Amino acid sequence: MAKVIVAGLGPAGPELITDEVLGAMSRTSRRFVRTRRHPAAAAVEPAESFDDVYEHASSFEEVYEAIVDRLSAEADGADGDVLYAVPGSPMVAERTVELLRSAPGVELEVLAGLSFADLVWVRLGIDPLASGVRLVDGRRFAVDAAGERGPLLVAQCDAMHVLSDIKLAALASLDRSAADGAELPVTVLQRLGLPDEQVFEVAWSDLDHAVEPDHLTSLYVPELGAPIAWEVAQFADLAIELRRRCPWDKEQTHQSLRGHLLEETYEVLEALDAVDPDTLSGYEELEEELGDLLYQIVFHSVLATEAGQFTLADVARGIHDKLKSRHPHVFGPFDSDRSDPDSADEVLVNWEAIKRDQKGRASVMDGIPSGLPALLFADKVIHKARSVGVEPKVDTATVAGRLYDAVLAAQMAGLDAESELRAFANTVGDQIRTAEISSL
Repeated sequence: MAKVIVAGLGPAGPELITDEVLGAMSRTSRRFVRTRRHPAAAAVEPAESFDDVYEHASSFEEVYEAIVDRLSAEADGADGDVLYAVPGSPMVAERTVELLRSAPGVELEVLAGLSFADLVWVRLGIDPLASGVRLVDGRRFAVDAAGERGPLLVAQCDAMHVLSDIKLAALASLDRSAADGAELPVTVLQRLGLPDEQVFEVAWSDLDHAVEPDHLTSLYVPELGAPIAWEVAQFADLAIELRRRCPWDKEQTHQSLRGHLLEETYEVLEALDAVDPDTLSGYEELEEELGDLLYQIVFHSVLATEAGQFTLADVARGIHDKLKSRHPHVFGPFDSDRSDPDSADEVLVNWEAIKRDQKGRASVMDGIPSGLPALLFADKVIHKARSVGVEPKVDTATVAGRLYDAVLAAQMAGLDAESELRAFANTVGDQIRTAEISSL
């Protein structure tokens, strides 16, 4: 089997190609370039490119796997070494080389090339070691930059949607306690080493409006206001991977997951019942069940993203904004037409009023799910009645009225009727089991 020689073309034109790489070009006849879009690719001619693979593949990972398969097959049947030329350095943000290194039966020789990062340090006048700069992939910014405050060098910012995703993730992490965190600048670096190179600053809010991205665009982020949640980003990334590769996950729809969502919700409730705040027991089980429930939320968000409707970030941003708007007594500005609440009951009254205004609902009863169990539905109705100062007339002589009155009494005592009835029923169940054992 022939050897695959991976050669780095450097970050710009052919003048930055090393003598070692030029020598490898001259002694090989079977040559490939990952893409002809790189300024130095013309120096490898004649050569085949993989640009057509990019045009027909459904994902970048599919592109990279196809390239590795082709190169492995070429090396297996070639008489001499096969040259594979890649932009920049073969060991910086080059997924195909990573896959080739782990491909079975492939003998690999990697020839160094000047990285785009080397030009970045010169243009910015910084020492990456002294500054502690971390290199991250723009297409995986939310995951790769999770937990980081900066400085960051963001590579492969080659499309407008990539810049938009980076912007949204970064804005979510910026310290909004500052006067205007969204206007903190980010440095854009484009086509370094070429006659039309550019280095300029732009506000985060303008990143996907003021920049025309290309395959030679990168970003330098001196500092983020707060670490991006690495664990959540990693979890969301895993859910996407499972959806792409697991046969079961591939088949699921919003409707097929309904039963799983309900089951996980009940398991969380069961775990809550087992938590003892005095002995601190039960929290490990609760943590696990909350994770299972969170997966259902993430899964539905993944399906919605596929449909082009919303993402997990939209869900988080939506509930964040809604909670802030429903708590004007905490975040302001408070409506002068409403009194500043002094108790939890007054907070609920204001909550319902704000919700009714935001939703355009004629009644606080609008929006209560009709499919709720009767006991929980009654509990909701009582909460709604209290929020608007209504005392319903209930005939407690009827069975239904006595049941309603029992739910009201539980609320007045600060108890959850559903949980109390379930706990009581469990106690009766224990008595039944004891009686059964005694009768044996």
